[in-house]
Amino acid sequence: MNTYVTGTGCEIDEDVTIGYPAGDDPGKAVIGDDARIRSGTIVYSDVDIGDRFATGHNALVRENTRIGDDVVVGTDTIVDGTSVVGSNVSLQSRVYVPTNTYVGSDVFVGPGAVLTNDPYPVRRDVDLSGPTLEDGVSIGGNATILPDVTVGEGAFVAAGAVVTDDVPARTLAVGAPAEHRPLPAALSGENTI
Repeated sequence: MNTYVTGTGCEIDEDVTIGYPAGDDPGKAVIGDDARIRSGTIVYSDVDIGDRFATGHNALVRENTRIGDDVVVGTDTIVDGTSVVGSNVSLQSRVYVPTNTYVGSDVFVGPGAVLTNDPYPVRRDVDLSGPTLEDGVSIGGNATILPDVTVGEGAFVAAGAVVTDDVPARTLAVGAPAEHRPLPAALSGENTI
């Protein structure tokens, strides 16, 4: 049984796994046209990915994930299941996107950034709720975004920031815990991914 479907013009290295089974009755993995999937990458079943998808090496995309067009998932990046990633998104190397996360379109997430979904790791039984990154957000390298936080449209999270509260649209979040500041003129405008 074929566990996946790919569009035309895809370049997929030999040691890639697409359609890794999840659950008793997994759906197929669907990957659009012109994908470039590098060695060591695993894409689970029941994943729907748009056109021009690209990975670094050893990327992981878990089940029940929906990804738009023109998305990069960098080397050693993990997108845990039941998440949505919009179009024109760049998840750089070593990014962690947990279950139940929403990433809008035109979003940049820098290397080593960690998004989280459990407010009380292994201490309490709670519903997992990842962050929401609205359209046009930029996240600097090694930033940490805590569970159920919304980073507003066009906001910029500085490298190394620890975001514990919602970040208003077109605002700069800097520090640990992050403070909100007006977005400097040099950081205004749209992401060009």
